[in-house]
Amino acid sequence: MIATLRGVLVDKSAEGAVIEAGGVGYALMMPTPDLASLPAVGKEVGVFTYMQVKDDAMKLYGFESRAKKGVFVNLIGVNNIGPKAALAILSHMPPEELEQAIINEDIALISQTPGIGKKTAQRLVLELKESVKRNAVVGAGSLSTPVLEAREALVNLGYAVDEAARALMDSEPGQTVDQYIKHALKRLATL
Repeated sequence: MIATLRGVLVDKSAEGAVIEAGGVGYALMMPTPDLASLPAVGKEVGVFTYMQVKDDAMKLYGFESRAKKGVFVNLIGVNNIGPKAALAILSHMPPEELEQAIINEDIALISQTPGIGKKTAQRLVLELKESVKRNAVVGAGSLSTPVLEAREALVNLGYAVDEAARALMDSEPGQTVDQYIKHALKRLATL
């Protein structure tokens, strides 16, 4: 999997960017604020990436920070929220605002995102609220936490996002990434 990418920015548009690294141009889809923060074409740039592999396509998503990548992974773990919807949410509101909206069950604010209706916003709140609250209690301050890093590691090992999330669901708060991964692997071995 491609976790980060550093190279020369050769193109950027409303849909994404192309970064050339090692003679290969990588097309990335990115949230609008992350695209806006990219330097001018021809300058060197580094981004965190998430690679989605499907039977018919491979897509690469880019983010300016590890935290935003973590939020993206968390969002696509919600039923019926795919990468396109997750990018729309991250383009519409910063992660901290999204976290507060989830904690406050502010369905109206979340559903202001283009393409995200009331039912999808309710599902997002329902599926992420406990995780966000738990992370706030242990001082995480954002959706990017050791739990999310553990989930991302499990996905990179080949587990589905929802499968990894279920395996991490009853974990003790405040553990390290390695401890969360060990816990999840034990649970996955018994399922």
